Amino acid sequence: MFEQLRDVEKRFLETERRLCDPAVIADMEQYRTLMQERTRLEPLVSAYRTWQDAVRREEEARLLLEDAELGELAAAELRESRALAERTAEELKILLLPQDPNDSRNVIVEIRAGAGGEESALFAHSLYRMYSMYAASRGFTVEVAGLNATELGGVKEISFVVNGQGAFSRLKFESGVHRVQRVPETESGGRIHTSTVTVAVLPEAEEVELTIDPKDLMIDTFRSSGAGGQHINKTESAIRITHIPTGTVVECQDERSQFKNKDKAMRVLRARLYEQKCAEQESAIAENRRSQVGTGDRSERIRTYNFPQGRVTDHRIGLTLYKLDAVLDGDLDEVIDALATADRARQLENGE
Repeated sequence: MFEQLRDVEKRFLETERRLCDPAVIADMEQYRTLMQERTRLEPLVSAYRTWQDAVRREEEARLLLEDAELGELAAAELRESRALAERTAEELKILLLPQDPNDSRNVIVEIRAGAGGEESALFAHSLYRMYSMYAASRGFTVEVAGLNATELGGVKEISFVVNGQGAFSRLKFESGVHRVQRVPETESGGRIHTSTVTVAVLPEAEEVELTIDPKDLMIDTFRSSGAGGQHINKTESAIRITHIPTGTVVECQDERSQFKNKDKAMRVLRARLYEQKCAEQESAIAENRRSQVGTGDRSERIRTYNFPQGRVTDHRIGLTLYKLDAVLDGDLDEVIDALATADRARQLENGE
């Protein structure tokens, strides 16, 4: 582990060196990428240096244990340094866990009213407000992408983008069915109703990058057919390009120049492959969403918001907080931190 940490520190120092290079500073894209790398590595390097310092102090204290005058102070320093080294070593194990590659991305959140009619729609709006306030507290920004509101101020469906470094890492555990138990304002008998709202959290899809490997292409030339005079029968200017992995075939014989026909065929091929990749990406996102939200039935829930008791319970980790109003006002860090800690513990246990 510590050999790996030495390599991380070297990479961190190299990143800092490159960030001072005028050529890098002038290249905004490269500078932004390096700054993201520095931000990602800094907590790990800081913890590693703390561990190194604790180990050094522990060794120095051990050498002074036999000193008549300093022995007692050395023993206290030894205990303190050893405890710090052990605690930091555990932190480093967690920091070295593989990160979700989506953690740094922006987030698309979709909230839909489930079982419970208008009461469900009203709570869907409350959840949107909760996430908006939480985003603001973290320095994120929110952009509404789609909204289907009800006449009473509820939300049948809303989708919005949360923009900010690490937005997905903070909100990814919110996917699932949220259950609310409260007395609706329209309930004259004072009975508690149970409603559900589904939440899906998706990493914002990056623009599809399409790279075609020349090795995947089979290019044939042939004589053009159809009207066009003597030229068609004398030269093989038409182009047929086959993309072997997908079996996509494109032909072009519009131009007299073989080069121009090839250029046109490649543009058409790129467009077709791009369309296929976008469709696959959208299909994967749709499937991801379906797996997250289930059916929205009352029995499927990750969290319950109980108004009569002022209680929020996350059923995945058995966490109960009696601070419902604060949570609905965006104070979600305690819940999210607990979920993140549980997830890291699971990864450590499974050796992931």
